[in-house]
Amino acid sequence: MNLNLGSILQASAEARPDHPVIRLGEQSLTFAEVDRAARGIATGLRARGIEPGDKVAILIPNLPEFTTTYFGILYAGGTVVPLNVLLTAPEVTYHLEDSDAVLLVAHPLFETPARKGAEAAHVPVVLTEGESGETLADLAASDPIDYLHLTSSTDTAVILYTSGTTGKPKGAELSHSNLFINCAMVVPQLIPVGREDSMLATLPLFHSFGQTCVQNASIYLGSSFSLLPRFTPEEAIAIMERDRISVFAGVPTMYFALLHHEAERDHDLSSLRLCMSGGAALPVEVMKAFEAKFGVPILEGYGLSETSPVACFNVPDRPRHAGSIGYPVWGVEMCIQGDDDQLLADGEAGEICIRGHNIMKGYLKRPDATKEVLRAGWFHSGDIGVRDPDGSYRIVDRKKDMIIRGGFNVYPREVEEVLFAHEGIAEAAVIGVPHDSHGEEVKAVVVAAPGAKLETDALIAYCKESLAAYKYPRIIEIVDALPKGPTGKILKRELR
Repeated sequence: MNLNLGSILQASAEARPDHPVIRLGEQSLTFAEVDRAARGIATGLRARGIEPGDKVAILIPNLPEFTTTYFGILYAGGTVVPLNVLLTAPEVTYHLEDSDAVLLVAHPLFETPARKGAEAAHVPVVLTEGESGETLADLAASDPIDYLHLTSSTDTAVILYTSGTTGKPKGAELSHSNLFINCAMVVPQLIPVGREDSMLATLPLFHSFGQTCVQNASIYLGSSFSLLPRFTPEEAIAIMERDRISVFAGVPTMYFALLHHEAERDHDLSSLRLCMSGGAALPVEVMKAFEAKFGVPILEGYGLSETSPVACFNVPDRPRHAGSIGYPVWGVEMCIQGDDDQLLADGEAGEICIRGHNIMKGYLKRPDATKEVLRAGWFHSGDIGVRDPDGSYRIVDRKKDMIIRGGFNVYPREVEEVLFAHEGIAEAAVIGVPHDSHGEEVKAVVVAAPGAKLETDALIAYCKESLAAYKYPRIIEIVDALPKGPTGKILKRELR
């Protein structure tokens, strides 16, 4: 079957050409304007030699250029590789090389890591704006393409990078069908959202949650979203009032910040009627206090980059339990399996497994890692959960040592590798510790090498040079020895 995810923009541009789709401050872009820009970019990409199936990386924050570039790549038949804007130059290099990207489109705010990282990977860079060199405006000025490139529903539309127990980020290949069904069928069935709704896009669009549930869902529905590149509770509340935001999607740290901010007393937020939460577990007390303060329900859900991302969600017309991540979404099945991959009964804790239209094709160039998580038709999430008798699910623990800081996944092994590269460190272990606003904070426990003198501030600065802002440890403890089991394995549970 032929399907291009870009068709969601094409259809809405035909149906509602003059309706604003993207708002940023006092400015707005209509569907026709976004469609025209995407078509021009597609022509410009083809003129640069970009072939269907080629990977084009984008390093752009929540600005209109992210959306126009994203759909321009899709219109040209390419594969989008969204990059976290917090990546350092070495991390940019890794992602470009691993994805086989042939071009990087970056915002000037991140020109230094973009150019340094791309130079090492031998990948050309186009900035979204600037005084010298080719810019996105040059691409978009090209004559617009007449037709979207014909892609198969199983072709890879987007590669989202996630990490595994090895600590090296892996590219989850998501097909046009994966992403189309998730934004066109799943989101509209989860929440009563329609054409006249307006969402706040402060979740990073390079992240699966913001990309599918805000940008793509809004475009499919023919509605609008307002961009907030950097979340602050003051700005979020001001935009909610100005643009009459009706649906807000955020991670727990955002709800924590909004809950403890008093600005809403001076603003009219009567348009807000529904909130969605994901990315990490929302503390029950935060949910209760937020709903009491704002009079708006929060629907919590669960998903991963590998699941496009939505797998299960609370919905307005079914019982909602504190701490629950809800019910499997339309067309998706879930179950709880034991260590032997056998089905467990309700109430028994085991690994959350998922199957359906939302499951990735696999990890790019990693057949062994793909085989590890895709077994007997089920995607094995690595999260430990429980199925309740009414069919809803709860997460009780994480099988992996992953840390979720402010909605971003941090894998200890990646941080540990940086620490182990320090000549003054003999051993290191990285764990997550509770944090009031971020959910978890990254903490490193290290042992000094013989004769070395370590200082925590210097170690934090050292990590900051090599790791993205959300990854480096803010807390470092220097100890004489790490707790170990009989085989010499570090016992992180004792550190926690």
